[in-house]
Amino acid sequence: MTDASASDRLVILGSKGGPAIRRGGPNPTASLLQIDGRACVVDCGLGATRGLVEAGLDLKRLDLIFITHLHSDHVLELGPLLHTAWTSGWSTPVAIYGPPGLDALWHGFLASLAYDIDLRIADEGRPDMRDLVTIHEIAEGPLDVPGLEVAALRVHHPPVTDCFALRFDGATRRVVFSADTAPFPPLEDFARDADILIHEAMLERGIDRLVAKTGNGKRLKAHIMASHTEAADVARLATRARVRHLVLHHLVPADDPEIGRDDFEAAVTPHYDGRLTVASDGLSIPL
Repeated sequence: MTDASASDRLVILGSKGGPAIRRGGPNPTASLLQIDGRACVVDCGLGATRGLVEAGLDLKRLDLIFITHLHSDHVLELGPLLHTAWTSGWSTPVAIYGPPGLDALWHGFLASLAYDIDLRIADEGRPDMRDLVTIHEIAEGPLDVPGLEVAALRVHHPPVTDCFALRFDGATRRVVFSADTAPFPPLEDFARDADILIHEAMLERGIDRLVAKTGNGKRLKAHIMASHTEAADVARLATRARVRHLVLHHLVPADDPEIGRDDFEAAVTPHYDGRLTVASDGLSIPL
């Protein structure tokens, strides 16, 4: 593959796993992938809108949005992002791709803001934002994205049934997002020879402190352990898949003062010798 365009990049807008926000900590999961002239927002956790603005993306130029699954830390700012873009002058079509239930979520948001939307159309002369969005509820396999090759793989994130890894094959780069998943062998072939694999990662030794802060300890811990992937297992998969650059994302825990970037790196490096990045909010990586 040849060198990518200088404008092609991955920006981490929010790097933590889970919906809780704590003082001084990172925002929930959201990313911007700019590839082959397309701007792809992948997941919309709280803070996504501010993150896009800080990354220099003009909200009027929103293009494609992909939602991996409907957990709140991946979708809570979808509606607010588009509404904020609309009040900032966005007036061109946007396509949103995501799991079954996405259409109901979107129309529920529109219903909740109907007063404001109708008022601004009448009072400010704005186009109807409801006419600008097309929802595509996806299944496993190739996605119909004009001008861009994208595929989805259903991963294992119980109890969520419809959670999808995403693969973007641009002209010069292959970029794969794992979504939230427990160890899932089919992801190895899906991510084969990826230039960048953005994969969730947890460190089990921090889970007890995390659930102690959050509450519902036993139930929450059982969910985390059954639904997510230990960083060392991510490293092993990346090695088998011949991934060139591994980005650890959706970090669990992400705001524990006793666990930092070095701890995630230490879990990965015995099992993976490619380029490694531990995500942080605002991090920009050229493709």
